[in-house]
Amino acid sequence: MNLIVPDASVAVKWCLPVAETLVDAAVDLLNRHHERHITFLVPDLFWPEFGNVMWKAVRQGRCTPELALDAVRTTKALALPTFASVNLLELALDISLQYQRTFYDSIYLALAVAEHATLVTADERLANAVGAHLPVKWLGAL
Repeated sequence: MNLIVPDASVAVKWCLPVAETLVDAAVDLLNRHHERHITFLVPDLFWPEFGNVMWKAVRQGRCTPELALDAVRTTKALALPTFASVNLLELALDISLQYQRTFYDSIYLALAVAEHATLVTADERLANAVGAHLPVKWLGAL
């Protein structure tokens, strides 16, 4: 079974399909997870990032507070295996410094490296910047 680390940029597409691009690819990935063709893993950082995106969507008028709450509940109900970022700090810092990526992105990358998984992101610049060296794929290329 393939291990996938979806970042918050992918997860938000499951919940805000009207305002997002690459929704079909994100929903396909989620369906593959439901069908047990792939397994999702996330760092604990995923949860506050996801919540922040939903908060921002409400503030920008892209969704209602009720939809945001439903999105949080639905995503939480996926019961994604969640890994403590504290255990990834050293590897994340090394990745961050070596590839000039944010520490936040590097936490996701560190989890993918540590668990022999692939990070899937909607951030095309991140995927292009490190894809030749680290296990990351752009959602639009799946």
